[in-house]
Formats: sequence, structure tokens, C-alpha cells
Amino acid sequence: MLDLDPEKLSACVSCGLCLPHCPTFRVTGEEAYSPRGRIDAMRGVELEGAPVDDQFVEFMETCVQCRGCEPACPSNVEFGALMEQTRASLAASNKTAPWWQRIAMRALGHHRLLLAGSSLLAVAQRARLVPKRLGVSRLPLRRPAPVVPTGDEAWLFTGCVMDAWQRSTHRRTAALLGAAGVTFQVPGSAGACCGALHVHAGLHQNAVRRAELTMQSMPGDAPVVVNSAGCGASMKEYGSIVGTQSARDFAARVVDVNEFLAGRVERFATPVGQRPVVIVQDPCHLRHVQRIDADVRTLLGHVADVIELDDQGLCCGAGGAFAALQPELASDIRDRKLAAIDRAMSHADATLISSANPGCSMHLEAAATERGLRVAHPVDIVAEALGLGDTD
Repeated sequence: MLDLDPEKLSACVSCGLCLPHCPTFRVTGEEAYSPRGRIDAMRGVELEGAPVDDQFVEFMETCVQCRGCEPACPSNVEFGALMEQTRASLAASNKTAPWWQRIAMRALGHHRLLLAGSSLLAVAQRARLVPKRLGVSRLPLRRPAPVVPTGDEAWLFTGCVMDAWQRSTHRRTAALLGAAGVTFQVPGSAGACCGALHVHAGLHQNAVRRAELTMQSMPGDAPVVVNSAGCGASMKEYGSIVGTQSARDFAARVVDVNEFLAGRVERFATPVGQRPVVIVQDPCHLRHVQRIDADVRTLLGHVADVIELDDQGLCCGAGGAFAALQPELASDIRDRKLAAIDRAMSHADATLISSANPGCSMHLEAAATERGLRVAHPVDIVAEALGLGDTD
């Protein structure tokens, strides 16, 4: 048994409108790799006593959890909740999330260990000891200094992977907050990881613990600004993940950095000179879960000309740790995204791609660099255009 809600399972009427929005169905063409097919498999186990065999586990593990099916669903099926509960049940029975993955997830909450491990991984990359099939872009050997708090009007969540691999984006976020006249503070060591990757892996109790520590690290009622789309989406769902009123209250304070700055864009100077041309790639957890992709256009539009992709926000294949756990499938999905980028480039002279999530940007960058493309966070692009790009 998967402990799934029968009402949520029965909400799917198998209409198939989700199929074009499912990245694994698009690259495989197989029904079992679609939301409709996966829900049918869930029903078989939960309602009909079908076995949780290797094939069932494969169907669940190969879901990117992009949740692109949810906005397309006329029945409002909560596919994300169904998949997360299924993953949690499988992990609890040790059918998924092997020991090495659990150890890696545990390390995310120990920031000094994570920083040291990231540096070692960067060295191993340069020694060509990291397989290219994992699709990991070039990691930094050195990092700029951490951001320095300036006041208490907001919290700037720095997290785990973002601070280890993209700290320069934190510094540019801090610069833009300052330009908008907003002071901020940063959480202590307890807020080292929000638990988003634990949710993806089905490690529910670990995710709850990380969420509780994150909430404790940012008390009060100031807004919590997050510049990682995946982290922000998870933190906005702490109410359902943790299940307490305090978690719901905290979740209401969480705001994506694009959302926060778009409402203050008039406070920025107007840049002079030629405007950069930017192709926008929407991370799934920003477009399909938080549904604030319009704010990215508002923020970028202040300094750049925005070029849209024609794939209706189809997933890039990163999906938390999906690119590392399912490299071949993730690569196939990424190829479709790169094809959409190529089509956009054919209509505009653009070599700059915007992506507001570390997993997406690194997954794309691993393949885009050889094409002469650069992938950057919207914050990086705006800060650079405003002359706030110093990360030393």
C-alpha cells in the first residue's frame, strides 16, 4: 500500500490532456511514462493490490516531478502530491533512495562539509574523474565571500547548493535588494538546507526535519526571499509538507526573488546603452508550481529584450537530482529543450539564456557551453546590466 488518498487518485479521468506536457512521455512515447499511466499504476497498487515490483518502481523513479501536467489538467489532479507520497512510501520500504543517496542528502544540512565536498568535486572534474554523462557543469574551485547582512526588512535564504555552487548569485541578489532599498538578514547554520531535494527523493521525515530547522532559522514575520525556484516552491508548500499552522504561516512569508523584485523594479535605475537579448527558460517549479513566470519577464524586461521559447515551458530534464540519477533520460529531455533554444536563436541574435534554478542552469550549461551559449540567473543578468555585477 502506498497510503494514497483515494479521492486524489479518482480525480484523474484519463483525458490525456497532460500528455503533451510530460517530458518523459514526449521522449519515450510510452503511456506508462506519462502522468495518466503513472496514476493508473498507482491505482493498481493502492486499490487493486497489484505488487510493488521493479517495473512499478521504475515508472515512479523516472518521473522528473516537473508538475507540468498540473496546469494542463482540467480536473485539477494533484499529481505532485500523489507522486511525493508514492516516493515517500517507496523510500520508507527501502525500494528507492539507496544508502549513498541518503548519505548525500544528509550532507546537505552540514554546510561546511558540503562546501568542502563541492571543492573536492570541482578538483575531480578538472582531473576528468567525473563522468560527463552526469551532465554536471563546471563547478567553482573558489567562491566569493558570503553575503553580509544589512538589516532586518527581509530574510535572504542562502541554502545549500546555491551557496556552494552559485554564491555569486547571492551577492548579486544582495546588491539588487540594496538598490531597491531593502535591507536583509541571513539565516544561521540551522537554515543550511530547506529539504526540497529530500522531498524529491521521498525522504519525508528528513524533509520535515530540514523544514523545521529552516523555519526556526528565520523567525519573525519578515518576508523570506529565495533565489532558487526549486527551494522556493518547496518552502511555499511547507504547510502541506510539515502539516502545522506555524508551517503554513511561514510558507505565506516565502517569496521568490523575481516576484519580490518585480514589484520594486521602478526603484532601479534605467540602464543606458544596448540592451542584451535574453532567451528565457522557465524552471518547472517556478512556472508550474509557483506560477510566477510573468514576474521574471517584468524583472528582465527592465534591462533586456526577452525572447520566448516555443515549447510551452516543457521541462529541461534537471528535476532536482534527476539528471544525476537518470542521466540518459535527462539528456534526452534536455535535447528537446536545446532544440527549442536553437529555434529561438534562429529568430534572434541571442546567446544568453536565463534560468532561475541552480539545477536547471547547471544541467543546461553542461551542454550549452559548447554551443557558445551562456546560462545565467535573471538576477545575474539584471545586476550586471545595472553595473552591480561585482562578486569579489
